[in-house]
Amino acid sequence: MIVEQRTYTLHPGKLQEMLDVYTAEGMETHRRILGNQLGYFYTEIGPLNQVVHMYGYESLDDRARRRAELAADPTWQAYIKKGVTYFQDMESKILLPTSFSPIR
Repeated sequence: MIVEQRTYTLHPGKLQEMLDVYTAEGMETHRRILGNQLGYFYTEIGPLNQVVHMYGYESLDDRARRRAELAADPTWQAYIKKGVTYFQDMESKILLPTSFSPIR
């Protein structure tokens, strides 16, 4: 398994608005297509105005297939036109589990 960690830095004061729009218009499609959501968080201490979410995939090929399906989905396309207006920056990391990780 691989884990993708995505960190979005939002415009100050837009966290709750972004979460409301995501919950109402994007979350169901996001979860259904990507599957295996490991967590969805926001920062309280440290760099503020950030949303971090993590998804598990069987492989990079599985991730690529699911991301392509998500990008082609009309409901996601409608959401993302709104969603991107909240973002200042985005970072994506692929995390590989150690041999002793509980997620493998």
